[in-house]
Amino acid sequence: MTPPDVYLAEHDLERLYAPPSEHIQKAVTPELNSFHVEYLAKATFFCLATGGSVGLDASPRGGPPGFVRALDNTTVTFADWPGNNRIESMRNLTFDDRLGMLFLFPGLDLFMRINGRGRIVDDPAHCAALAEGAKIPKTAIVVAVDEVLFHCGKAVNRARLWDPASRLDRNSLPTPGQMLAAMTKQDRAAADAIDAQYDHGMRNGLYG
Repeated sequence: MTPPDVYLAEHDLERLYAPPSEHIQKAVTPELNSFHVEYLAKATFFCLATGGSVGLDASPRGGPPGFVRALDNTTVTFADWPGNNRIESMRNLTFDDRLGMLFLFPGLDLFMRINGRGRIVDDPAHCAALAEGAKIPKTAIVVAVDEVLFHCGKAVNRARLWDPASRLDRNSLPTPGQMLAAMTKQDRAAADAIDAQYDHGMRNGLYG
């Protein structure tokens, strides 16, 4: 497949797509309502979108149900837990505070989206309130909500995301260790060691 010669402009999109229905437009709110709070209390995973001086970033975030807290109807917060230490989302927020949050709910064909502006805090009391067991995060992100909406889950069903038959066999693709060893020109023993370290971290180092 080769790239097309002509790309569409905004007026082309308006010609091709019907506007959203009135009830869809009215379902976008500038603050959290009771339904949003109920879903947040069950939420265990979202993707965080940010942008900065060097480009865009999308980062997965997860935790136990309710790990994203509603402080009031226009503010939510969540802890920043250790990852690969690239901290691209965090760096982006110091440059441009706009962000998007896309929540997935296992087993449900529905998304929830929050768009807003985020600030990074290291206030001890705030971070301690987001602790997981004895682990207290170094920082947290406080989000001022601009808009909240539910989004249809057709993408989930197209992907058959929650269908057990869609689960991948780990052996069907290269492992993290195999890929990193190949990219750094190391041998099979190094790949195995990397995989062992990775597997241990995935199970025992979730909160640092």
